[in-house]
Amino acid sequence: MGNSFLRTLIEAPEVNPLNGKAKSIPIFNPIDRYGRVFFFSWFGFMVAFLSWYAFPPLLTITIREDLGMSQADVANSNIVALLATFMVRVVCGPLCDRFGPRWVFIGTLVCGAIPTAMAGLVTTPQGLIALRFFVGILGATFVPCQVWCTGFFDKSVVGTANALAGGWGNAGGGITYFVMPALFDSLVRDRGLAPHKAWRVAYVVPFVIIITVAIGMALVCDDTPNGKWSERNLFTDPTSDINRPPANGIIVDLKSAMTCNESTAPPSPTISARISPESEKKDSKESPFDQEAQREEAIITEVRGEIIVAPTFREIIRVMFTKESLALALPYACSFGSELAINSILSSYYFHNFPDLGQTNSANWAAMLGLLNIIFRPLGGFVGDVIYSKTHSVWAKKIWLIFVGVVYSVFLLAIGLSNPQGRSTMFGLVAGYAFFMAACNGANFAVVPHVHPFANGVLSGLVGSFGNLGGIVFAIIFRYNGKNYHTSIWIIGVISMVVNLLVSWIAPIPKGQIGGR
Repeated sequence: MGNSFLRTLIEAPEVNPLNGKAKSIPIFNPIDRYGRVFFFSWFGFMVAFLSWYAFPPLLTITIREDLGMSQADVANSNIVALLATFMVRVVCGPLCDRFGPRWVFIGTLVCGAIPTAMAGLVTTPQGLIALRFFVGILGATFVPCQVWCTGFFDKSVVGTANALAGGWGNAGGGITYFVMPALFDSLVRDRGLAPHKAWRVAYVVPFVIIITVAIGMALVCDDTPNGKWSERNLFTDPTSDINRPPANGIIVDLKSAMTCNESTAPPSPTISARISPESEKKDSKESPFDQEAQREEAIITEVRGEIIVAPTFREIIRVMFTKESLALALPYACSFGSELAINSILSSYYFHNFPDLGQTNSANWAAMLGLLNIIFRPLGGFVGDVIYSKTHSVWAKKIWLIFVGVVYSVFLLAIGLSNPQGRSTMFGLVAGYAFFMAACNGANFAVVPHVHPFANGVLSGLVGSFGNLGGIVFAIIFRYNGKNYHTSIWIIGVISMVVNLLVSWIAPIPKGQIGGR
């Protein structure tokens, strides 16, 4: 059993002949095309954090003093960084559905890396705020990261794949808390640079890393299991011979053509039809041949219902404002939003309560929140997949999502109301919050692929952008409470608790949806 599991992490995966998606995740096989996509998905998102969240660790003392920033200036820079990400994530979703997630991923990496290299030009608080706005573009890489994984991995493992990619990528927020102070200290101690020069030079390193990863993504990865984005609709016809290897089957365009008789082929579904399709009435008794034909037709219709289409503006709005979409977006606004906002102030909170830690040690302890994503966010998605494999119910996944959402809210209330003055209590409560919050993030994107699968980019962009919208709202709460960090935290806990309970009654899948089940 153990050897079998390990082999799935190394060997080329079994591929679903209906949609070309992998049924396992070759985590340690970057040579395999599915392994390459998985690697660049999480690694690209991780290196984005090296710039996106590179400023908070040094804002505790160094940058704040060098630029003469007030507490309000620091808070404003955190808000602006999240605002840019929110705006770009909204746009990235539809762009992924139209042009493919790989090129959207590459574009956001390059556009966010360029202003990172310009940190040396900053001389005022207003300059830093403006710079962080454009660097915030990097946070939008989360959307193509998730859409790309969803396009390559079967629904039996897509929750785990998305959670691993998102969790390992999110760990970049914790890694940054180690890397940037260490890089700054090295430039001051070993290179003899003055502090006001050292922090500016340090930001050249993330720029070089991000551009290198973007080039690698462009050169060695595919848009879809079929190669080009324009060929995403081509798969082996499952009615030709389900037992034959895909390479020997009949290749068809599942969006516009069928190998079955034209009179019995299902019509090409539009977005509106897939949200509320009309059932057909069958008045005559069916022969075994007719039943088999209808079974095959149903299989093809299910696969076609999951093909991503280039949406119109009207269709984008329709998908965004269904209650099922909002039932995922609002909890993510609280879970990932709280992580973003708290991650921005955590080292300052630690330094405020435990001044003997200093800037570097406060940043190192704050890194724990991001680093725990390596384990706990994937765990949230993995548990969701296990629950789904046992129950075949998306509702069961939804219940798991709400459960972890409520529990992390309780930890926020405990932190905020007690305002721990002992290190062990503080770090323990933050670790408990990180466990359930990261699991909630993973559980959320384990449900996303099941809802409106034909518009996965739109929905992923919506949910991802709401994460940043929540981060903005919560960052504003921190701004108006100043250094009373604990007050802001319990307020966020109350909001998160209420939101999760309010959406708990909404069915995860729209009535009559084709695909994604």
